Amino acid sequence: MASGRPSLAAGLHLRQEQKAQPRLYQAMDLLHMPLLDLQSHLREALVDNPFLDLVEPGDEPDDAVDELSESIADDAGDNPADEAEEVDWEDILLDDFDAGGRREEYGDREYYAPTAAAAQTLWDHLHEQLNLLRLGERQVRIGEEIIGNVDRDGFLSCPLDRIVEALDQVSRAEVEEMLARIQSFEPSGIAARDLRETLMLQLRDRGGEGSLAHRIVDGHFDDLANRRWSELAEAFGIEPREVQAAADEIAKLDPKPGLRYADASESYVIPDLTVEKVEGRYRVSHADTSLPRLKLSPVYRDVAADRARFEGESRAFISERLNSARWLIQAIEQRRRTMLKVMDFIVERQHDFFEKGVEHLRPLTLRDVARHIEMHESTVSRVTNGKYAQTPRGLYPLKFFFSGGYATRGGEDLSSEGVRARIRKLVAEEDPTAPLSDHEITARLQDAGVRIARRTVAKYRDGLGILSARLRRRV
Repeated sequence: MASGRPSLAAGLHLRQEQKAQPRLYQAMDLLHMPLLDLQSHLREALVDNPFLDLVEPGDEPDDAVDELSESIADDAGDNPADEAEEVDWEDILLDDFDAGGRREEYGDREYYAPTAAAAQTLWDHLHEQLNLLRLGERQVRIGEEIIGNVDRDGFLSCPLDRIVEALDQVSRAEVEEMLARIQSFEPSGIAARDLRETLMLQLRDRGGEGSLAHRIVDGHFDDLANRRWSELAEAFGIEPREVQAAADEIAKLDPKPGLRYADASESYVIPDLTVEKVEGRYRVSHADTSLPRLKLSPVYRDVAADRARFEGESRAFISERLNSARWLIQAIEQRRRTMLKVMDFIVERQHDFFEKGVEHLRPLTLRDVARHIEMHESTVSRVTNGKYAQTPRGLYPLKFFFSGGYATRGGEDLSSEGVRARIRKLVAEEDPTAPLSDHEITARLQDAGVRIARRTVAKYRDGLGILSARLRRRV
């Protein structure tokens, strides 16, 4: 008869878990770091670990370093778990990649450290102009409230009624008067409440108030946005060509006047790799000349060599710091080696791109690279994410070279980026009075051997910011 008591076995569940060791996480972070982040990380490591030192020009590797570190590790009685930890991150993440990165260089390379200039923000620029006016304390307070509500695109981001409410004993008329003064500031079109108003302000500042362009924006903005040239021509009693000429003038205006003061550091990129054509072959090298190169410090190495002076915790501390320094040096070299191996395969696979341009970009996936270099797909993803390569055709993120593709009737593969480039070229070469429809673009691509559907062409065209045929048509 059952007692009704739950058995001990019934409450036990065996579960196998694999926990990443701390150094595995560190290795993953090192692979993922862009160059600027890695620079900061290595500088912090130099401060934190006394066994690390900078490699100076002309330094030679010291073979005694490994013997010394092994001796200290033996005397300190390293924990076997630490040894397993060393193996884990190499085996799991880098697949036993050998340490000692490739140092091959092609020609002399000069490095000039980038110097960041203090950029004036949009709000600084507006406050500077506000302070040049002869204003009372009340007007300054209204002006500062308005400027504080200007967004990075240069538009007023809240209704005037809300600004009136935020200020004590201020009338709407006072706020409107100050807004009008701020709208005369540089950049032209600033503090507008919508796109129509910023265009009108810019036309006014150009002396175009009362012009055909100004009248179109003022009274027929919806027709302008939808390019209804015939309706506009009829409304003004003029030829469609005149309307289109006015629309071309409007198109030269800035739809987001505040962006010119956006922080330039947001788009500041330093390449991690360089691709150069040397003697007819494309060569890959690192562009990390600004990256601190590390070595074991000879000063602390000598201190550690005097083992008689250190016992117990001191010896363990020295062993831990020395092992950490050796691990970091090895990890950085493996990162360099892995990036080179990935980029070498990209260059080999995308040779036609480097020779002929983006239209010849071939399909490539992370799995293709991982299979070729015998690494895990997630490792390739970390190596390529946020990294850039300076090539003879410009600066590209490594992710640019990865995309799906299409098979052509000739048996060649064409990447989706290559298809987009062909669509862009077809539109650029079309007759503007009879622009190509999506159906016609599809037919031309299929005539060239690219098997693609019309809806895919429409999706790519939208993604490229190309208007439909009706909106591209010119008279």
